Amino acid sequence: MNILMTGGTGFIGSRFVNKLVNEGHHVYVITRYPRTHKDTESVSYISFEYPVRRLPTIHAVVNLAGESLFGYWSKKKKEMIYASRIEATERLVNMMLQMEKKPKVILSGSAIGYYGTQSNKIFTENTTHPSDDFLASVVSTWENTAQHAEDLGIRTVYTRFGVVLDRDNGALPLMTMPIKLFIGGKIGDGKQWISWIHISDCINLLYYALVEPSIKGPINVTAPNPQRNIEFIKTLARVLRRPALICTPAPILQIALGDMHQLITKGQYIIPQKAIDQQFTFQYPYLEEALQHIFNRN
Repeated sequence: MNILMTGGTGFIGSRFVNKLVNEGHHVYVITRYPRTHKDTESVSYISFEYPVRRLPTIHAVVNLAGESLFGYWSKKKKEMIYASRIEATERLVNMMLQMEKKPKVILSGSAIGYYGTQSNKIFTENTTHPSDDFLASVVSTWENTAQHAEDLGIRTVYTRFGVVLDRDNGALPLMTMPIKLFIGGKIGDGKQWISWIHISDCINLLYYALVEPSIKGPINVTAPNPQRNIEFIKTLARVLRRPALICTPAPILQIALGDMHQLITKGQYIIPQKAIDQQFTFQYPYLEEALQHIFNRN
Protein backbone atom coordinates (compact mmCIF):
# COMPACT_ATOMS: atom_id res chain seq x y z
CA MET A 1 0.00 0.00 0.00
CA ASN A 2 0.90 3.65 -0.39
CA ILE A 3 0.31 5.29 2.99
CA LEU A 4 0.12 9.03 3.68
CA MET A 5 1.12 9.86 7.24
CA THR A 6 1.48 12.75 9.67
CA GLY A 7 3.48 12.43 12.88
CA GLY A 8 5.82 9.95 11.21
CA THR A 9 8.93 11.43 12.84
CA GLY A 10 7.54 11.31 16.39
CA PHE A 11 7.81 8.72 19.17
CA ILE A 12 5.02 6.39 18.05
CA GLY A 13 4.96 7.49 14.42
CA SER A 14 8.61 6.68 13.69
CA ARG A 15 8.16 3.17 15.10
CA PHE A 16 5.00 2.72 13.05
CA VAL A 17 6.80 3.85 9.88
CA ASN A 18 9.37 1.09 10.49
CA LYS A 19 6.56 -1.45 10.89
CA LEU A 20 4.87 -0.34 7.70
CA VAL A 21 8.13 -0.48 5.74
CA ASN A 22 8.91 -3.95 7.10
CA GLU A 23 5.46 -5.07 5.93
CA GLY A 24 6.28 -3.91 2.41
CA HIS A 25 4.41 -0.60 2.22
CA HIS A 26 5.57 2.81 0.97
CA VAL A 27 5.05 5.68 3.41
CA TYR A 28 4.71 9.34 2.44
CA VAL A 29 5.52 11.21 5.66
CA ILE A 30 4.19 14.76 5.90
CA THR A 31 6.55 16.95 7.91
CA ARG A 32 7.18 20.67 8.29
CA TYR A 33 10.80 20.23 7.26
CA PRO A 34 11.00 17.51 4.58
CA ARG A 35 14.44 18.62 3.40
CA THR A 36 15.96 17.71 6.76
CA HIS A 37 15.07 14.07 6.18
CA LYS A 38 16.54 11.71 3.59
CA ASP A 39 14.16 9.75 1.39
CA THR A 40 14.63 6.01 1.13
CA GLU A 41 13.28 3.37 -1.20
CA SER A 42 10.22 2.98 1.04
CA VAL A 43 9.83 6.37 2.76
CA SER A 44 9.30 9.76 1.12
CA TYR A 45 9.17 13.02 3.11
CA ILE A 46 6.83 15.74 1.86
CA SER A 47 5.10 18.85 3.21
CA PHE A 48 1.41 19.74 3.32
CA GLU A 49 2.12 21.98 0.32
CA TYR A 50 3.05 18.98 -1.85
CA PRO A 51 0.58 18.82 -4.77
CA VAL A 52 -1.91 16.01 -4.23
CA ARG A 53 -1.99 15.31 -7.98
CA ARG A 54 1.69 14.32 -7.82
CA LEU A 55 1.05 11.60 -5.26
CA PRO A 56 0.40 8.04 -6.38
CA THR A 57 -2.88 6.41 -5.40
CA ILE A 58 -3.03 6.58 -1.60
CA HIS A 59 -4.54 3.46 -0.07
CA ALA A 60 -4.44 4.49 3.60
CA VAL A 61 -3.89 7.56 5.77
CA VAL A 62 -2.39 7.69 9.27
CA ASN A 63 -2.77 10.86 11.33
CA LEU A 64 -0.53 11.00 14.41
CA ALA A 65 0.44 14.70 14.41
CA GLY A 66 0.18 16.70 17.60
CA GLU A 67 2.06 18.87 20.08
CA SER A 68 3.43 16.86 23.00
CA LEU A 69 1.25 16.82 26.12
CA PHE A 70 4.33 16.94 28.35
CA GLY A 71 5.26 20.26 29.92
CA TYR A 72 3.55 23.02 31.90
CA TRP A 73 0.07 23.62 30.54
CA SER A 74 0.16 27.37 30.10
CA LYS A 75 -2.51 29.08 28.00
CA LYS A 76 -0.13 29.04 25.03
CA LYS A 77 0.70 25.35 25.54
CA LYS A 78 -2.98 24.45 25.59
CA GLU A 79 -3.54 26.41 22.39
CA MET A 80 -0.69 24.49 20.71
CA ILE A 81 -2.04 21.12 21.93
CA TYR A 82 -5.42 21.96 20.43
CA ALA A 83 -4.36 23.67 17.21
CA SER A 84 -1.68 21.16 16.22
CA ARG A 85 -4.16 18.30 16.25
CA ILE A 86 -7.14 20.01 14.67
CA GLU A 87 -5.25 21.88 11.95
CA ALA A 88 -3.29 18.81 10.82
CA THR A 89 -6.48 16.76 10.67
CA GLU A 90 -8.31 19.44 8.70
CA ARG A 91 -5.46 19.63 6.18
CA LEU A 92 -5.42 15.85 5.77
CA VAL A 93 -9.17 15.79 5.15
CA ASN A 94 -8.70 18.53 2.56
CA MET A 95 -6.01 16.45 0.83
CA MET A 96 -8.32 13.46 0.73
CA LEU A 97 -11.07 15.62 -0.76
CA GLN A 98 -8.73 16.37 -3.66
CA MET A 99 -7.93 12.72 -4.32
CA GLU A 100 -9.79 11.27 -7.30
CA LYS A 101 -9.55 7.79 -5.78
CA LYS A 102 -10.14 7.92 -2.03
CA PRO A 103 -8.13 5.95 0.53
CA LYS A 104 -9.76 2.88 2.01
CA VAL A 105 -8.99 3.79 5.62
CA ILE A 106 -7.70 6.51 7.91
CA LEU A 107 -6.26 5.92 11.39
CA SER A 108 -6.60 9.18 13.25
CA GLY A 109 -4.82 9.70 16.55
CA SER A 110 -6.89 10.16 19.68
CA ALA A 111 -6.49 9.55 23.41
CA ILE A 112 -8.15 7.95 26.40
CA GLY A 113 -8.46 11.50 27.71
CA TYR A 114 -11.82 11.34 25.91
CA TYR A 115 -13.21 9.53 28.94
CA GLY A 116 -12.08 12.05 31.56
CA THR A 117 -10.53 11.04 34.87
CA GLN A 118 -12.45 8.75 37.22
CA SER A 119 -11.33 6.11 39.68
CA ASN A 120 -14.56 4.16 40.11
CA LYS A 121 -15.72 3.50 36.56
CA ILE A 122 -14.62 1.14 33.78
CA PHE A 123 -14.54 2.56 30.25
CA THR A 124 -14.70 0.74 26.92
CA GLU A 125 -15.24 1.99 23.39
CA ASN A 126 -18.99 1.78 24.09
CA THR A 127 -18.75 5.03 26.06
CA THR A 128 -20.24 7.57 23.65
CA HIS A 129 -20.11 10.84 25.59
CA PRO A 130 -16.80 12.62 26.28
CA SER A 131 -15.93 14.17 29.62
CA ASP A 132 -16.01 17.94 30.09
CA ASP A 133 -12.36 18.71 30.90
CA PHE A 134 -9.76 20.30 28.60
CA LEU A 135 -8.20 17.14 27.21
CA ALA A 136 -11.57 15.50 26.60
CA SER A 137 -12.65 18.60 24.70
CA VAL A 138 -9.53 18.44 22.53
CA VAL A 139 -9.98 14.74 21.83
CA SER A 140 -13.67 15.10 21.03
CA THR A 141 -13.01 17.93 18.55
CA TRP A 142 -10.09 15.98 17.08
CA GLU A 143 -12.29 12.95 16.43
CA ASN A 144 -15.15 15.06 15.10
CA THR A 145 -12.77 16.70 12.62
CA ALA A 146 -11.50 13.31 11.41
CA GLN A 147 -15.09 12.13 11.13
CA HIS A 148 -15.41 14.14 7.89
CA ALA A 149 -13.49 11.28 6.28
CA GLU A 150 -16.49 9.05 6.94
CA ASP A 151 -18.56 11.37 4.74
CA LEU A 152 -16.16 10.50 1.93
CA GLY A 153 -16.86 6.79 2.40
CA ILE A 154 -13.50 6.15 4.11
CA ARG A 155 -13.29 3.67 6.99
CA THR A 156 -12.31 5.84 9.93
CA VAL A 157 -10.62 4.59 13.11
CA TYR A 158 -9.89 6.74 16.18
CA THR A 159 -6.87 5.32 18.00
CA ARG A 160 -7.34 6.28 21.65
CA PHE A 161 -3.86 5.94 23.11
CA GLY A 162 -3.18 5.19 26.74
CA VAL A 163 0.23 5.52 28.38
CA VAL A 164 2.64 3.97 25.86
CA LEU A 165 5.63 2.36 27.59
CA ASP A 166 9.06 2.61 26.02
CA ARG A 167 12.47 2.80 27.65
CA ASP A 168 13.63 6.09 26.13
CA ASN A 169 10.44 7.90 25.09
CA GLY A 170 7.07 8.94 26.41
CA ALA A 171 6.06 8.93 30.06
CA LEU A 172 8.12 5.99 31.32
CA PRO A 173 11.53 7.77 31.50
CA LEU A 174 9.89 10.48 33.64
CA MET A 175 8.49 7.83 35.96
CA THR A 176 11.77 5.91 36.06
CA MET A 177 14.16 8.74 36.91
CA PRO A 178 13.02 9.34 40.54
CA ILE A 179 13.22 5.61 41.26
CA LYS A 180 16.74 5.39 39.87
CA LEU A 181 17.66 8.36 42.09
CA PHE A 182 16.14 6.61 45.13
CA ILE A 183 13.46 9.29 45.52
CA GLY A 184 10.60 7.47 43.80
CA GLY A 185 7.24 6.41 45.14
CA LYS A 186 3.52 6.71 44.70
CA ILE A 187 1.93 9.95 43.55
CA GLY A 188 -0.75 11.36 45.78
CA ASP A 189 -2.79 8.56 47.33
CA GLY A 190 -1.63 6.17 44.58
CA LYS A 191 -5.15 5.00 43.83
CA GLN A 192 -5.41 6.53 40.34
CA TRP A 193 -5.48 4.04 37.48
CA ILE A 194 -2.81 3.92 34.76
CA SER A 195 -4.04 2.44 31.50
CA TRP A 196 -0.79 1.50 29.77
CA ILE A 197 0.49 -0.45 26.77
CA HIS A 198 3.91 -1.75 25.71
CA ILE A 199 5.22 0.05 22.61
CA SER A 200 5.39 -3.21 20.62
CA ASP A 201 1.74 -4.02 21.33
CA CYS A 202 0.84 -0.43 20.48
CA ILE A 203 2.46 -0.65 17.05
CA ASN A 204 1.03 -4.11 16.32
CA LEU A 205 -2.47 -3.01 17.32
CA LEU A 206 -2.22 0.05 15.08
CA TYR A 207 -1.23 -2.15 12.17
CA TYR A 208 -4.04 -4.59 12.92
CA ALA A 209 -6.56 -1.74 12.93
CA LEU A 210 -5.15 -0.49 9.64
CA VAL A 211 -5.55 -3.77 7.75
CA GLU A 212 -8.61 -5.28 9.47
CA PRO A 213 -11.64 -3.97 7.53
CA SER A 214 -14.14 -4.69 10.29
CA ILE A 215 -12.59 -2.18 12.71
CA LYS A 216 -14.00 1.34 12.62
CA GLY A 217 -14.74 4.10 15.09
CA PRO A 218 -12.81 4.34 18.39
CA ILE A 219 -10.37 1.67 19.50
CA ASN A 220 -8.61 1.80 22.86
CA VAL A 221 -4.87 1.35 22.40
CA THR A 222 -4.19 0.01 25.89
CA ALA A 223 -3.28 -3.29 27.52
CA PRO A 224 -6.11 -5.32 29.08
CA ASN A 225 -4.78 -4.99 32.64
CA PRO A 226 -4.57 -1.41 33.98
CA GLN A 227 -2.72 -0.81 37.25
CA ARG A 228 -3.20 1.64 40.07
CA ASN A 229 -0.36 4.12 40.42
CA ILE A 230 0.88 2.60 43.68
CA GLU A 231 1.12 -0.90 42.15
CA PHE A 232 2.61 0.45 38.93
CA ILE A 233 5.40 2.21 40.85
CA LYS A 234 6.02 -0.83 43.07
CA THR A 235 6.33 -3.05 39.99
CA LEU A 236 8.60 -0.57 38.23
CA ALA A 237 10.83 -0.31 41.30
CA ARG A 238 11.00 -4.10 41.62
CA VAL A 239 12.05 -4.47 37.99
CA LEU A 240 14.67 -1.73 38.42
CA ARG A 241 15.77 -3.26 41.74
CA ARG A 242 15.30 0.00 43.61
CA PRO A 243 13.16 1.03 46.58
CA ALA A 244 10.09 3.20 46.09
CA LEU A 245 9.32 4.63 49.50
CA ILE A 246 8.80 8.36 49.00
CA CYS A 247 5.38 9.81 48.26
CA THR A 248 5.05 12.78 45.91
CA PRO A 249 2.16 14.99 47.12
CA ALA A 250 -0.31 15.88 44.37
CA PRO A 251 -0.29 19.65 45.16
CA ILE A 252 3.43 19.84 44.32
CA LEU A 253 2.76 18.47 40.83
CA GLN A 254 -0.15 20.86 40.42
CA ILE A 255 2.19 23.78 41.06
CA ALA A 256 4.92 22.38 38.81
CA LEU A 257 2.79 21.25 35.87
CA GLY A 258 -0.40 23.29 35.94
CA ASP A 259 -3.45 21.44 34.63
CA MET A 260 -1.19 18.77 33.15
CA HIS A 261 -0.93 17.32 36.67
CA GLN A 262 -4.28 15.63 35.98
CA LEU A 263 -2.52 13.20 33.63
CA ILE A 264 -0.41 12.03 36.58
CA THR A 265 -2.51 12.55 39.71
CA LYS A 266 -5.74 11.28 38.17
CA GLY A 267 -6.49 8.45 35.79
CA GLN A 268 -9.05 6.14 34.23
CA TYR A 269 -9.62 2.40 33.98
CA ILE A 270 -9.71 1.54 30.28
CA ILE A 271 -10.46 -1.83 28.70
CA PRO A 272 -9.49 -2.40 25.02
CA GLN A 273 -12.75 -4.20 24.35
CA LYS A 274 -12.54 -4.05 20.55
CA ALA A 275 -9.08 -5.60 20.53
CA ILE A 276 -10.24 -8.30 22.94
CA ASP A 277 -13.35 -9.03 20.85
CA GLN A 278 -11.15 -9.32 17.76
CA GLN A 279 -8.94 -11.79 19.69
CA PHE A 280 -5.93 -9.56 19.13
CA THR A 281 -2.91 -11.14 20.82
CA PHE A 282 -1.13 -8.88 23.29
CA GLN A 283 2.51 -9.88 23.69
CA TYR A 284 2.66 -8.06 27.01
CA PRO A 285 -0.76 -8.07 28.69
CA TYR A 286 0.74 -7.78 32.20
CA LEU A 287 2.81 -4.90 33.50
CA GLU A 288 5.70 -6.76 35.08
CA GLU A 289 6.56 -8.76 31.98
CA ALA A 290 6.23 -5.62 29.87
CA LEU A 291 8.68 -3.73 32.07
CA GLN A 292 11.04 -6.69 32.27
CA HIS A 293 11.21 -6.73 28.49
CA ILE A 294 11.69 -2.95 28.23
CA PHE A 295 14.57 -2.97 30.73
CA ASN A 296 16.04 -6.27 29.52
CA ARG A 297 15.45 -7.99 32.86
CA ASN A 298 14.34 -11.33 31.33
